[in-house]
Amino acid sequence: MDHIDRSLLARLQQDATQSYAALGQAVGLSAGAAHERVRKLRERGVIRRTTAEVDPAALGSGVLAYVMVESSAWMGESADAFAALPEVLEAHVIAGSASVLVKVRTATTEQLQDVLRRLYAIDGVSGTQATVVLETFFERPVDPTAV
Repeated sequence: MDHIDRSLLARLQQDATQSYAALGQAVGLSAGAAHERVRKLRERGVIRRTTAEVDPAALGSGVLAYVMVESSAWMGESADAFAALPEVLEAHVIAGSASVLVKVRTATTEQLQDVLRRLYAIDGVSGTQATVVLETFFERPVDPTAV
């Protein structure tokens, strides 16, 4: 991956709806060459998907929590169980005092409590520790030009 690919990625992260002509012009390529580069980035899995960023609070999911999941067994095989909970946006096997870190969004703290109950129902889960986010200063994607 060269500096042109990284620049294309940065521009797509800012606005994935821009035309290949605009992308190409910004990085010194023709529209066709920009399209081909983006196609190859998709093929190699560098670009995993194209999506719209939606404000969760506007959809009624204003409660954000990070939950440390403790376990009595290795949780590396339990991805499907975590994915089955629609409120769980991310799940990561981690090192440290907990086994899994999950990012959860709900409308209310009562719904968060229900998610915690359902997390306990997953085989091997022995405890949870939830941290509720009061305010988000910022969130940012990986900067492909900084690597």
